[in-house]
Amino acid sequence: MVASWLMGEHTPHEHHRHAAAPEPRWCSCAVPDDVEQERRSGVSRRGFLTGVSAASALAAAGWAASSDKASAADFNGKGPTVTITIMGTSDIHSHAVNWDYYTNAEYHDAAGNAVGLSRVSSVVNQIRKDRGRDKTLLFDAGDTIQGTPLGFYYATVEPITQTGAVHPMAAQMNAIGYDAVALGNHEFNYGLEFLDNWISQMKAPVLGANAVHAGTKVPAYRPYTIKTLNPHGAKPVRVGVLGLTNPGIVIWDKAHVSGKLEVLDVVETAKRWVPVMRDEGVDVLVVSVHAGDTGKSSYGPDLPIENAAALIAEQVPGIDAILFGHAHVDVPQRFVTNAVTGDTVVMSEPRCWGERLSVFDIGLRIEKGRWKVVSKSSTTVNTNTVEDDPALVAVVKAQHDAVVKYVNSPVATSTEELSAADSCWKDTAILDYVHKVQTDTVIKAIAGTPQASLPVISIAAPFNRQAVFPAGQVTIRDVAGLYIYDNTLLASVLTGAQIKDYLEYSARYFAQVAPGAPVDPASWTNALSLPDYNYDQLSGVTYDIDISQPAGSRIVDLAFEGAPVADGQQFVVAVNNYRQSGGGSFPHIASAPVVYNAQVAIREAIVAYASAAKVIDPADFHVVNWRLVRGGTPVF
Repeated sequence: MVASWLMGEHTPHEHHRHAAAPEPRWCSCAVPDDVEQERRSGVSRRGFLTGVSAASALAAAGWAASSDKASAADFNGKGPTVTITIMGTSDIHSHAVNWDYYTNAEYHDAAGNAVGLSRVSSVVNQIRKDRGRDKTLLFDAGDTIQGTPLGFYYATVEPITQTGAVHPMAAQMNAIGYDAVALGNHEFNYGLEFLDNWISQMKAPVLGANAVHAGTKVPAYRPYTIKTLNPHGAKPVRVGVLGLTNPGIVIWDKAHVSGKLEVLDVVETAKRWVPVMRDEGVDVLVVSVHAGDTGKSSYGPDLPIENAAALIAEQVPGIDAILFGHAHVDVPQRFVTNAVTGDTVVMSEPRCWGERLSVFDIGLRIEKGRWKVVSKSSTTVNTNTVEDDPALVAVVKAQHDAVVKYVNSPVATSTEELSAADSCWKDTAILDYVHKVQTDTVIKAIAGTPQASLPVISIAAPFNRQAVFPAGQVTIRDVAGLYIYDNTLLASVLTGAQIKDYLEYSARYFAQVAPGAPVDPASWTNALSLPDYNYDQLSGVTYDIDISQPAGSRIVDLAFEGAPVADGQQFVVAVNNYRQSGGGSFPHIASAPVVYNAQVAIREAIVAYASAAKVIDPADFHVVNWRLVRGGTPVF
């Protein structure tokens, strides 16, 4: 018997998904033999206004309305035909409206992009109007609830788990009418209880077939759902969507999922579930996966491949289309040939933050009484071709206004302007402020412990070159612009030799530069392949980075309090949870003993520190302890 939630548009929500020994509702449907065997044996241990010219603007952007009449011509008139349209978003990252909380103004960038689900809604409305609501579906590929101060505020300042409020992203997705949403890795940032609460507020099924109860292959979330479209005058079309999330979750959110969830390989999970969905009689099979398409990983080989979307298309037969995300790039259309069947799979990734909407057109023709897919295409639509949907703005207006008020609250006064513009190649005061807060917090926390006698040093990266503490009043918005990630603070113990290895690894960020080359630091970085957030700087030790030398031989004169650092000398190192859990694959830190982990949010610690001190004066904390050199000569 097929579970009712697989058959249509209305799906019950699963509550308390992580209670002991759960009995997932989806298990009443057809499931793979290995999953059914584990279930039966009890192995599971835990259970602003749509643009008037929207249609013409969309057409100018390369998207055009279609009709069944046009489709029939495309298919050479062979039998009844229909075209269905599947729209997709990914990596919204709590961008609800076209607003930049860090600049306190409407969002804009050099390319003219707009952001937010309110913009997406306007495009979706236009496509539904042109294509017909009975021939369209809307999916998402994950990373929805984290990313802006809006997401942070309703997870930590006024958490929905305590207030009972509807999360703004759930409210907007419900108002737009999503048909299914896949889990991204950032959905796990605020813990499993918070995630369950958000899922319970969603009208659309939230999918994650490869996030399983620890020690089993039993999904902790819905693996897939089937939606039925009823094109006027045509046989119903059954569209199945399989949701897959990213294996890196077990590294990036280890503190939340360890011992509770495991995240399996996306390719192997698709091989397990696609045949089940085909047996359910789906006419079109879509995968929504939170993974890029490069086939590469940002972590080591111990976990399944991070960016495996194209590998799914290549290795798993029976898939028609793949909506993917995670990489934050715009991929209008990519075709991949399945190595088993020779069939073509169409793939698309919409650029992040609601800047693009992927649009798939799937053509079907009746053959022997069943629908057969006979054409596939995709594109992406730029949401700067429309204005914000006023209905979607209204849905979150009160919550948005509360966050705007919050982020503009003053916390301290700075004696001078502090900028992060040069922080990738100079030791800057604004990044030293992060070091100061981290170091002081850890020193206080380990007092009275065996590690209290060890020197405390700090690791931090330049997250945002645009960050500024203005001279005068500094607000929460300014702090949030400096520390843009929802990381927590930990401390581990490293030796001098390990710190040297760590710094050498970080110094890969720079290209090798001849000693006499013109000074042009912006061109010296490898930022295209090694982003700024993976260039770690250390405070508390002194060192030079000789960029005239090859990577691996650049750290010179590493010292502590004027004396060379000995290989066996021990240090307590303040570090964020992303890096400590293995993010970026830096050496030693993931396996180093942890001596402090109070789950203190670093951004909030900076706000609290500034609020208590009242004054931010670089004379109190800025120490130039590292510099770039070429052949021993300082660059600056």
